[in-house]
Amino acid sequence: MYRLLFRQFLRTKTCQLGLVIVLFLGSISIITGKKFLIDQDKVAGQVAEKQLTHIKRNLELHGDNLPLLLYYLKFTLVHETHPLAGFSIGQRDLNPSVQMVTILTLEGQKYDTDLVNPTKLLYGNLDLSFIIVYVFPLLIIAFTYNLFSEEEESGTWKLVNVMAKSKLAFLMGKLVVRLTLLVGVLLLLLGVGAVVLGISFDSTFLIFVLTGLLYLIFWFALCFWIVCLKRNSNFNALALLSIWLILVVLLPAFINNYITTKHPVPEALSTIIKQRDGYHKKWDTNKKETMETFYKDYPQFASYGFPPEEGFNWSWYYAMQHLGDVESREESQAMQQKVRLREELSRRWAVAIPSMHTQLALNDIAGTGLLNHMNFLKHTNGFHEKTRLYFYPKIFSNHNSEGIDWDRFQPEYFQLNGEFEGIAVLSPLLLSILFLMGISIIPMRKL
Repeated sequence: MYRLLFRQFLRTKTCQLGLVIVLFLGSISIITGKKFLIDQDKVAGQVAEKQLTHIKRNLELHGDNLPLLLYYLKFTLVHETHPLAGFSIGQRDLNPSVQMVTILTLEGQKYDTDLVNPTKLLYGNLDLSFIIVYVFPLLIIAFTYNLFSEEEESGTWKLVNVMAKSKLAFLMGKLVVRLTLLVGVLLLLLGVGAVVLGISFDSTFLIFVLTGLLYLIFWFALCFWIVCLKRNSNFNALALLSIWLILVVLLPAFINNYITTKHPVPEALSTIIKQRDGYHKKWDTNKKETMETFYKDYPQFASYGFPPEEGFNWSWYYAMQHLGDVESREESQAMQQKVRLREELSRRWAVAIPSMHTQLALNDIAGTGLLNHMNFLKHTNGFHEKTRLYFYPKIFSNHNSEGIDWDRFQPEYFQLNGEFEGIAVLSPLLLSILFLMGISIIPMRKL
């Protein structure tokens, strides 16, 4: 029976057109992901060479004055890109993957972004996660909305009543055919994409695959529940398209607007203002007061004493730079807390919205979500402080640049840490599927 159902379904224009569209879009998404990874690798590959060239050039210009040299030198931290990012680009096309920071005030440097085409950002990237979240549900709706009503409206349902041992088994057979076909297409795209993008077939990739498969099964369960209500094809199509619009477009947009309105982030501007004011006001403050405040943060440097009040002094200048970050520390922490609060609230809401949960989950697995970027910024803080603390004693003791091993300052890399748990990622989708199966039992008995 299944072989006959497969042949019958594959001959329909709806099936043929749907498969051509999803395979075409899936191929484009893989090409897009490959290009994205190539661009990321290109940037990361150029960083090491540019770092050495940058240091060498400035050593030639300012090598006899270490404090002045450090005013210009930038040190690089690279956010490594997991190959799965080719499937789910997330926010990585907007947030920078490389931080090049000096040992001056940090807050004004952390949020410098990559130079990208604004038109490209407007339209976004057609990655595979977009195909999974938006396109596959539409294809499932097109394949299943008339699963029962087509038989009844064409007059063949009476023949099914006579010939089939079980009407429910017949409908389930038609559903399994469509499910198997689309699951096969998704696995084909994921398999080809994994080879093209160089993705390892490890547990992380497995969770990514299972998330996509469960999302597809959720939509099949939802469609089957609507079909079991035994309404006509027009009603089924309208109901399912309305549900798709609500779950995929309207609810995520509403929740995003609600969260951003309820938890605004005025600190995004006030942080930069405070940092700049905190730095510039120190020009009018006596040097001893500035250094005393600095030594409260770093008492290990107090033995270097206080510079003379008259004239310019590099120790005081770099202490003043650090205090600019200190002045904005409260606003900076408040901003980060609010951004994390927004992310946490989004995830809480997403538990009840499979489309939103799936998109966030795929981004988390690929390391392209907001949480991953916030951890990268947090790591940037530590990287900046470590670099400053290495050079402060040399600046305060009037050390020259000749005794420093500059070859040690290679680009550092931020490793992707697992920011997801398999059970936490899969549980909401599993619960949604079980819920739909539960509410489908009663209408199934009436078929």
